[in-house]
Amino acid sequence: MKDGRLVLDEPVDLPEGTVVDLMPVDDGDDLDDDDRARLHAALDRSQRDFLAGKGIPAEEVLAELSARSGR
Repeated sequence: MKDGRLVLDEPVDLPEGTVVDLMPVDDGDDLDDDDRARLHAALDRSQRDFLAGKGIPAEEVLAELSARSGR
């Protein structure tokens, strides 16, 4: 970036002054198939626990985290 403008380090075949839209690229994550399966299993367990009334109110979680950080 220079003066609020993107400066490319390789030539681009566009007319001078062309306006382009920049979009962030989401490369996803680096989970392999086993990690992704474990994640989905954990999410399924969590949802079952929540539906069974085993959840903790967000206010309690936030208060606990705040207390741990000394705030």
